[in-house]
Amino acid sequence: MAEYHLAVGPSTPVGVGQGGKGVRAALVFVCARAVGGSEESVVAGAVAVELVHGFSLLHDDIMDGDRWRRHRTAAWVEFGVPAALLTGDALLVRAMRVVERTGSYKAVAVLAEALEGLMLGQSLDLDFERRDQVALEEYRDMAKGKTGALIRAACALGAVLSGAPASTVTALERFGQCAGIAYQCVDDVLGLWGDTQRMGKPVGGDIARGKKTYPLVAALSAGGSAARRVRDLYARSGPWLPDRVAELVRAVEEAGGRAAAEQEAAAQLEHALHHLDRARLPASVRAELAALADGMIHRHR
Repeated sequence: MAEYHLAVGPSTPVGVGQGGKGVRAALVFVCARAVGGSEESVVAGAVAVELVHGFSLLHDDIMDGDRWRRHRTAAWVEFGVPAALLTGDALLVRAMRVVERTGSYKAVAVLAEALEGLMLGQSLDLDFERRDQVALEEYRDMAKGKTGALIRAACALGAVLSGAPASTVTALERFGQCAGIAYQCVDDVLGLWGDTQRMGKPVGGDIARGKKTYPLVAALSAGGSAARRVRDLYARSGPWLPDRVAELVRAVEEAGGRAAAEQEAAAQLEHALHHLDRARLPASVRAELAALADGMIHRHR
């Protein structure tokens, strides 16, 4: 079941997106090089963040009722909710065991802190579904945990396992956190205006489930006739049929929700690069990290 969910191994069909994008693991390796460490010394950190990411996606699909992941049915649909929950738990336990075997208490603490942040962010995300209004600052707090916490941990693990000084670890953590918020903003945009074929799951589902994504939060709090139409459409009772979803998505864009989310992603990227400069890294590695962050917000365009 883990092999199926993570899309690794010989049973994974060609074109399913084998292993995912691997952004978090890449950040572990590049941050290790940035502080003079070797890739071999941080493999455990890279494995751990990918396992935690797999755990979070598996449980996230169950909580959100998402039936598709990487161009095929989600693991909970394929194997049932109880088995999928247990598989997610197993991935989480294995991640902690992998880091524990490095003998680094700091690395274990980094991953534990990331898990706390991730679960807080996810709980906020679920809470937002029951609320009519969410402030943009509340959204940032949610994204800081749900997505930013693990990307922050990936950067920290690469540095910590390489013996970097605390000031450098902190700068890289803040870089990762801001990059993570930007990543979530772009994810929200793709969830409404992305390409289903490239994403591997249908677009528009977030609105139907009541998710308060950045474009919707921005549109609900905006002024003007388009924003009023968003509020009216969102408050309307009845099922979320495709035509209603499509109408609301158009209204959100007209109210400036898409542009606001893209601007927030760009602003968070700027913050990330500012923290990267404070880490005082070699120019070549700094450029590699900047390119990774830029790629995170310019994917599937």
